Amino acid sequence: MEENKTVALITLGCKVNIAETEGMKLLFQKAGYRIVPEDQFADVYVVNTCTVTSMGDKKSRQMLRRVHSLNPSAIVAAVGCFAQVSPEEAAKVEGVSLVLGNNMKHRIVELVENIRNKEKSQYVFERKLLSEYEELPVETYDGHTRAFLKVQDGCDQFCSYCIIPYARGPIRSRDIKEVIKEAKSFALNGFKEVVLTGIHLTSYYDERNSKGLAELIKEIHEVEGIKRIRLGSLEPMFLTSDFIGEIKKLPKLCPHFHLSLQSGCTETLKRMNRKYTPEEYRNIVSLIREKIPDVTFTTDVMVGFPGETEEEFEKSYAFCREIGFLWMHVFKYSPRKGTPAYKFQDQIDSKTKEARSKRMIELAKQMRHKAFESFIGRKTDVLLEKPVEGSSGDMEGLTPNYIPVKVKIRSQKTGEIINIRLVSCEGEYMRGDLL
Repeated sequence: MEENKTVALITLGCKVNIAETEGMKLLFQKAGYRIVPEDQFADVYVVNTCTVTSMGDKKSRQMLRRVHSLNPSAIVAAVGCFAQVSPEEAAKVEGVSLVLGNNMKHRIVELVENIRNKEKSQYVFERKLLSEYEELPVETYDGHTRAFLKVQDGCDQFCSYCIIPYARGPIRSRDIKEVIKEAKSFALNGFKEVVLTGIHLTSYYDERNSKGLAELIKEIHEVEGIKRIRLGSLEPMFLTSDFIGEIKKLPKLCPHFHLSLQSGCTETLKRMNRKYTPEEYRNIVSLIREKIPDVTFTTDVMVGFPGETEEEFEKSYAFCREIGFLWMHVFKYSPRKGTPAYKFQDQIDSKTKEARSKRMIELAKQMRHKAFESFIGRKTDVLLEKPVEGSSGDMEGLTPNYIPVKVKIRSQKTGEIINIRLVSCEGEYMRGDLL
């Protein structure tokens, strides 16, 4: 390989994609490539694409075209979910030389170097062939204070609006020994917090070693140097009393659960093919609150799903208010070709979706303020993430229960954990005083 060959890697989408991009970056570095920023001239551009919505597809196409314009003679690789679901469409984007689906990222360097004369190549397998977990180790994260630790891939839930089971393939889990090895690597590189990530994290089960998610968390808990373990997005119906009982006494486990809701209305959930009721969700939240002190909950809520009547929306709104989330990610349903919901009757008009979205977002802000107020006066710790722009000595960070905090401090560095007292609310943040 030529000396000083350069590569730029771009991530679109979720935390799992972030982790996989870092894994590919490490492969390129070991092969002698120099990593350059995504907006610079490079010999190779790797775009780790997203397909979760039609907008994800659009952004993927736009990014592929953009990097090609930076260097028309570069090798451009469309990698990941958009490439997996729509390989022909990805291949048609001007400048794309390589289309690489999921479970092939570990061969990215080899396949890039095989490309000659700008001939397009495609390596995309059917869903049923994505049966083995793709090992793509990561050692560090540039520009991050928290390390995303991917432990699982794939989903078998087939929610009626979601393309991801087709993009990611069936459920498969990472060997627990590889997970622990990576956690130790993060600790050696100075990371205090790891965030466990996966497409369907709660389904984690390492068959080779007969270890489930609770056992995995407990083993990571023993890694010296790791001070916090945060769980990524969780499916509520998999959180049993036994699971909560096993993890509740682990001091490193962050008391914050992102429990995906989507809707608080039984009828809407049925059409979504979500496999729980609001009552079951409520019971899980109550169980966790009973077992884990100072726990907070965040969630995802969809508005304007096909057939969502005004009454159904009001039920969902009331349920969210009852639960009292720290924050809700509110998004409007957008039809995704290739999913059952794409063909559903009673599609909701954009004006109604917008109005419902605004109401839900306003509720999210009210609940956040109420949650913040309940923590005033509490002592806690904060993982410092970055200086606050335009401030004099302020830094921002996160508490274990996911409260964003601003604190005035001069000597500490990003990535450090400090002790504070929460003293007031400042919009999207709380104010902390150094102890």
